[in-house]
Amino acid sequence: MKESRRAKRMKRHHARRGDKAATLNMVSLMDIFTILVFFLLVSAADSDVLPTPKAIKLPQSTSDKLAKKNIVIVINDKNIVVQNKPLVDTRSVANSKSPIITDLVTMLRNIEEESIKNKDDKPASKRGVTIMGDQNTHYKIIKKIMLSCATAQFANISFAVVQKAPGAN
Repeated sequence: MKESRRAKRMKRHHARRGDKAATLNMVSLMDIFTILVFFLLVSAADSDVLPTPKAIKLPQSTSDKLAKKNIVIVINDKNIVVQNKPLVDTRSVANSKSPIITDLVTMLRNIEEESIKNKDDKPASKRGVTIMGDQNTHYKIIKKIMLSCATAQFANISFAVVQKAPGAN
């Protein structure tokens, strides 16, 4: 069988090139990976996002302030959790006639006493709480939590929300 002109040309080209294999420059590839790892480490360490339990659907807001490192009070459909410790059943709080939650007041005061023992320089007037409640949480429960926090001298109260774009409905 007769070879075509193209086949002959390709044979000459490969013969001229010799036995050289293709190479890959690993130096620039390693530089890229080093920069990528460094960027991921820096951006992950500087995260100010509150961990949100999956059972809670936070309300949306156009808030532009970031969350502060406060005492976190989580309200779900079963109970009220303070600093990852279950405190009180939500139904009992809703059915209670008292305007405050005494267990919450006691726990907040204990947290304040522990911080004083640990020589925390933050004065009580600057202490705050972040309330992380489901968007369907009844206002009566939130009001009792807010009154309880104020009774325990934690008057700086913030609400955790999901930030939505301004102008979005």
